[in-house]
Amino acid sequence: MHKEAAIREPLILGDDVTYSKITEDVLFTIEHEPTKLWKVLMTIATITALWGVGCILYLLGTGIGTWGLNNTMGWAWDITNFVWWVGIGHAGTLISAVLLLFRQKWRMAINRPAEAMTIFAVFMAGTFPMIHMGRIWMAYWVFPLPNQFGSLWVNFNSPLLWDVFAISTYLSVSLVFWYIGLIPDFATIRDRASRPVQKLMYSLLSFGWTGNAKAWQRFEEVSLVLAGLATPLVFSVHSIVSMDFATSIVPGWHSTIFPPYFVAGAVFSGFAMVQTLMLIARKAMRLEYIITVKHIEYMNIVIIVTGGIVGVAYSTEFFIGWYTGVQYESYVYMSAGAATGKYAWAFWSLIFCNFITPAFLWFKKVRTNLALTFIIALIINIGMWFERFDIIVTCLARDYLPSTWRMFFPTWVDLGVYIGTLGIFSVFYLLFLKYFPVLALNEVKTILKSSGERYKNMSDEEFKKLHPVFKKDIK
Repeated sequence: MHKEAAIREPLILGDDVTYSKITEDVLFTIEHEPTKLWKVLMTIATITALWGVGCILYLLGTGIGTWGLNNTMGWAWDITNFVWWVGIGHAGTLISAVLLLFRQKWRMAINRPAEAMTIFAVFMAGTFPMIHMGRIWMAYWVFPLPNQFGSLWVNFNSPLLWDVFAISTYLSVSLVFWYIGLIPDFATIRDRASRPVQKLMYSLLSFGWTGNAKAWQRFEEVSLVLAGLATPLVFSVHSIVSMDFATSIVPGWHSTIFPPYFVAGAVFSGFAMVQTLMLIARKAMRLEYIITVKHIEYMNIVIIVTGGIVGVAYSTEFFIGWYTGVQYESYVYMSAGAATGKYAWAFWSLIFCNFITPAFLWFKKVRTNLALTFIIALIINIGMWFERFDIIVTCLARDYLPSTWRMFFPTWVDLGVYIGTLGIFSVFYLLFLKYFPVLALNEVKTILKSSGERYKNMSDEEFKKLHPVFKKDIK
């Protein structure tokens, strides 16, 4: 029997954990009626989502002049939200693809909800560029297809077009990766289903999965191929988003540090959102023995590393703004809104949320405390929104012509669309929690022998005595 080193803490807690217990607990929400709490949350999320849809329809019917834009800032609140949502979607692919390639067993308890978060976040991100067009029925113009005007094609030099390719590729690979991982679990639900409609639905979703050795071999091969494809996307997608800014000559944007800076910030915010969602889900679904404090600590360590990279990037921006002697750069970083200008409130909110607060995670007692972790994760999500707001609004509010300088003030439509996307995201995620296996239960079972508390410190003799029982439990 392969066993991990004793120094490693078990990833599945409890002396009574069996294969059947994992199946029963993970599929409990699917096989039973939704709880009152789920219904209340779903009602709130649906109302919020409908409000957002109403704001979007009003925006499309009236025009994007309903946003708080002006001659200086042609894209402010909406691109802030776009970059924020894309960033949140980064943790799912990192957890699924990169950690799979490195054979990290702790990913198996958190990869499924992280992948779902990625897909829903990218859906929300794609909403903003389309509604910013004003004429959303022309959205297909961004694809390299001839339109009704004949020879008019898209501009391949535009970084906004790079976004279309990067994000559509990212969404496609993430969606396929997520669905492939779900197939064995759909088959488990199919085999347990008693209602004909449910059995038919999950039979179609499981694609005739048999669970034999050949099927698992192909599953492993496809997962590794998709992980190899998805890993470069973790770095390319947000690098391309950063080039929307870095390829311009706007002071504060014209910087080569943006690609690594944006990638680190995306993973930073993505893991914070995973923490926020997972801490709620593990408690509500009573899965604390699978999603353990050790998992939370590992994710907090990733937050520490990426937060450190983001902190170095902040310092580098200010140093270069001062060291180069370029008066425009210096003005943006030193006066326009960073430390002492009219947007100083946003800058200091960013520093508090993304630089000071995550520093507490260096202490083990803090990063293993679930309540503090939840609070810090929420603060980081707020701080990363302020980071995008600072980058966009602060730099655009003060351009080369002082007579065009304006303050940005969001309108109720700006706020309504943003809050609405939070509602739509919540509706998707709640539906996922109810009708999909929230954890990759068949993958979690593969590490029960090597990383489960019940078997981890068991001698070979004890395991041999238990083996017949274990075999029966598998059946």
